[in-house]
Amino acid sequence: MPVTTRQWLLNGHPRGRGIEDSDFKLAETKLAEPGEGEVLLKTLYLGFDPAQKGWMENIADYVAPMAIGDVMRGSGICEIVASNHPKFAVGDLVFGSTGWTEYLVSDGKDLTKVETDLSPTSVLSILGTTGVTAWCGLFKVGRPVSGDTVLVSGAAGATGSIVGQLAKIAGCRVVGIAGGEDKCRWLVEEAGYDAAIDYKAGSVRAQIKQHCPRGVDVIFDNVGGSILNDMLGEIATGARVVICGGISRYETGSLPAGPQNYFNLVFRRGTMAGFIVLDWASEFPAIRRRLEGFVKDGRLTWQEDIQHGFENAPDTLQRLFSGKNRGKQLLKL
Repeated sequence: MPVTTRQWLLNGHPRGRGIEDSDFKLAETKLAEPGEGEVLLKTLYLGFDPAQKGWMENIADYVAPMAIGDVMRGSGICEIVASNHPKFAVGDLVFGSTGWTEYLVSDGKDLTKVETDLSPTSVLSILGTTGVTAWCGLFKVGRPVSGDTVLVSGAAGATGSIVGQLAKIAGCRVVGIAGGEDKCRWLVEEAGYDAAIDYKAGSVRAQIKQHCPRGVDVIFDNVGGSILNDMLGEIATGARVVICGGISRYETGSLPAGPQNYFNLVFRRGTMAGFIVLDWASEFPAIRRRLEGFVKDGRLTWQEDIQHGFENAPDTLQRLFSGKNRGKQLLKL
């Protein structure tokens, strides 16, 4: 029998402003039964990332543009409830780019089986795009060596918190920038950061000078704007600056002005580079195994912020831009 499913559709392109409730439309549709080589999936969890706003705006050219009326793009964990596919059996858990839908039919090409001893939700957080982004950005672009000072903005976020812990494993001194005493306390007491800077508590640059007296060897930036500018002002000779995200611009939708302190890259012979994690997709299975090993031996921890109810998907995404989330933002359907 055909399945009726609810879906969240894109209803607006939030360019030049923050996301609004009216940017989404809840719809109901019927799915055809899975054909030969297809599976029917029931979504159990959705994952949320700041990059989704860029997809809604159609300014991220590494993914296909989104049209009004498209199912909102996003990652999910699903259970296979019907299968005509030789690689998938009923009851299997899989993850991939599913979109905001309660049920979907898939040919299986973009699905990966959940195969981990950790909780299934880990494939959307520590073992998912979040974890591999932290790994690739830090080690492929930042190239830390033992003894380096690594400075991470958005450090209490899903990606930033993993970056700092991986840098500690690599033998670095790690300082994080986050908002509020609670997040800063978690960074030091739970995530093992050497120091945390509260950007809400006075001059960020003065605090960087205090905690990074010899300068910063590796910057991992998830924020952009004035905080990136302050970090660039304190780089050490030969510094590597990794541009991962720019959450400071998401509320306005406009690209941030170039940082005033960028010329310090010349004075300090530094480099600054952005990256798209998909460029290393072939290495993801091996990276996931390394990350899982670090979790099992106690060197890596992570947080998940799990909201509930499919109807709350838009509100759950907006938590990322108000600083409400603690760690990886998820929604349990």
